Amino acid sequence: MPSWAIGIDLGGTNIKTAVVDEVEGILFEESQPTDTDSGPDGIVRQLAQVAAEHYQRASETLDAGAFAGIGVGAPGAVDSLRGTLSYPPNLPGWGRYALREQLQNRLEEDHGITAFVLIENDANAAAYGEAVYGGGNAFRDFMMVTLGTGVGGGIILDRKLYRGPNGTAGEIGFMIIDFEGDSVHAGVRGTLESLIGKERIVELACSMIREPGTSPRLMELCLHNPERISPRHLEQAAREGDVTAIHTWQRVGKILGVGLANIVALMDIRKFVIGGGIAAAGELIFEPALMQLHRSILPSMHEGLEIVPARLGNKAGVCGAAALCFASGQSLLQDD
Repeated sequence: MPSWAIGIDLGGTNIKTAVVDEVEGILFEESQPTDTDSGPDGIVRQLAQVAAEHYQRASETLDAGAFAGIGVGAPGAVDSLRGTLSYPPNLPGWGRYALREQLQNRLEEDHGITAFVLIENDANAAAYGEAVYGGGNAFRDFMMVTLGTGVGGGIILDRKLYRGPNGTAGEIGFMIIDFEGDSVHAGVRGTLESLIGKERIVELACSMIREPGTSPRLMELCLHNPERISPRHLEQAAREGDVTAIHTWQRVGKILGVGLANIVALMDIRKFVIGGGIAAAGELIFEPALMQLHRSILPSMHEGLEIVPARLGNKAGVCGAAALCFASGQSLLQDD
């Protein structure tokens, strides 16, 4: 009998939750604002409440004995063995927090539910979701790169999530591209994230607007105020032929290609799945990235190189968190 699980994607803005069938994928889902002002204990109560609601709804039609557990993808440093989350960005006041233990306690004490709970880094969860249900399903080995406010990554080797000895593998956003450059992120100079994170992309576009009239479509979309430029404006303007927007995406693609070349050289990974909100630009980024990737590695490494879009969008995190529960082989939920 196929298992089912609850996948949760904990973000600084929203908490996305879904009931996921092992075979069919998402059965139903919802999103609600994250109560960041309530601190870690308040957010754990929110997580327990939404998980309990989804379990009760799902158990009306699904076999409770096939429940595989609750997977949570969370930003920040995650120790998946201990179930701790440390200093998540955009979640103030957390420090190092025993998220798994606290969530299990709240489920049992507040809702009478004893459940297997799994905590994973959100980028790792998204990578695993794409491996099972999305753009990485055809690949045995690949790296997922998420392009958004920041740059994240997750590594799949032999169809399994690779975390590294300390659980921090895949943090491609902290790869150094230009150690003498002006861009700084988290106190580190020249990281990939500092060069192609969302804010930097907008800054890059603004720096290319030299004189009035050089970027008419882009300026029209941002109401002639460069400070209002967004990645969505850049995508639309580029598709409509705006030179500044096209050059911005070409620059982003080239920088991404250098980062991917380092991964190829280091790990012999040849397949890349690109997701996140910035990746909506698609071939505007992918084509220059692939060209730069070929230029930045030895010819003997060219065979099999592919850059493909993620298919699950913002559902990758919940799908991956649930799928990791299936992979754990657990089925431990009981009602008191």
